[in-house]
Amino acid sequence: MISTMIYQLTDGATPEELKAAGLDANYTQFGHGIQPTDANGVPFTTAYINVFGDPVTDLHEDMAAEQKALATYYQLINLTDDPDLKDVLSFLGQREITHYQRFGEALMDVYDYTDCKKFF
Repeated sequence: MISTMIYQLTDGATPEELKAAGLDANYTQFGHGIQPTDANGVPFTTAYINVFGDPVTDLHEDMAAEQKALATYYQLINLTDDPDLKDVLSFLGQREITHYQRFGEALMDVYDYTDCKKFF
């Protein structure tokens, strides 16, 4: 979603405009395409998505990921004054809250319907 928003904001921009916006390295390598990277320019990878194989551990990992995404959306909102971007980012943040709640409900189901309670 974020890459799509950036694409829409930069669609039709000249190389000079992209350079002025600090996107010259991206333009050099990918043209007007947006490569998903973190804020430091490190490309997206699934190498850090962990699955432990234990439902309690994995659900906690999922919940943590939702909270990190929510914090990122809030920080992006703080960096823009564009009301349309803020609306989209707010929607995405609300979606993360809902996901977090559903993972929490799933976690309670795991506790209620399995024998994992004996470990806690």
